[in-house]
Amino acid sequence: MNENRTALVTGANKGIGFAVARGLGAIGFTVAVGARDDARRAEAVARLRTEGVDAFGVALDVTSDDSVAAAATTVERTAGRLDVLVNNAGISGPADGGVQDPTTLDLDVLRTVLNTNVFGVIRVTNAMLPLLRRAPSPRVVNVSSNMGSLTLRTGPVLAAYAPSKTLLNSITTQYARHLADTDVIVNAACPGWVATDFTNFAAPRTPEQGAAIVVRLATLPDDGPRGGFFDDAGAIPW
Repeated sequence: MNENRTALVTGANKGIGFAVARGLGAIGFTVAVGARDDARRAEAVARLRTEGVDAFGVALDVTSDDSVAAAATTVERTAGRLDVLVNNAGISGPADGGVQDPTTLDLDVLRTVLNTNVFGVIRVTNAMLPLLRRAPSPRVVNVSSNMGSLTLRTGPVLAAYAPSKTLLNSITTQYARHLADTDVIVNAACPGWVATDFTNFAAPRTPEQGAAIVVRLATLPDDGPRGGFFDDAGAIPW
């Protein structure tokens, strides 16, 4: 078995996911680059390797049970266990034509966003939990958004995307409660308003700044917080 620490990052071929992979690789993790697109995944792995990161690609479509099961097999065969899972893959969904206006909400858009942002996280987490349980200090980080905070209510009205993050936060607390007596620590992170294709690059923070809180939660000590929601400044109100 590979005794080095291994981290799987979903949606790791670009943006915040790539920055998280780079950040974890820089501190010694072997990084499994989870991504759907074969060419972009291979390019991301190659970029990381040129920077000295030990990285390998994992074909992963979080909306597919078969793809997720195959990804777990790939991680097991390559690393033998999983120390960190970062559920980063997410979509905003289309927003034009009133499809995310709550009064004209397109339920197909809502289903599509939930399938990636919530159901995808559950699929991947449950498939990877047996591998996480083999690690001495396993960590799960769900990449959320303060748009999911019922208290803050930040950002534009996006009646598919924002509730998907609210539900993700709730699921995070359920995992944390269930795993309270285990070594698996689960938290949610808000990277902030980051310049990626997700935001049309019209945002003040770099992917590296957004990734910092994710890397921090992925490397918490064994007495670290569980079932919380954090950004750079600390705990975010639910």
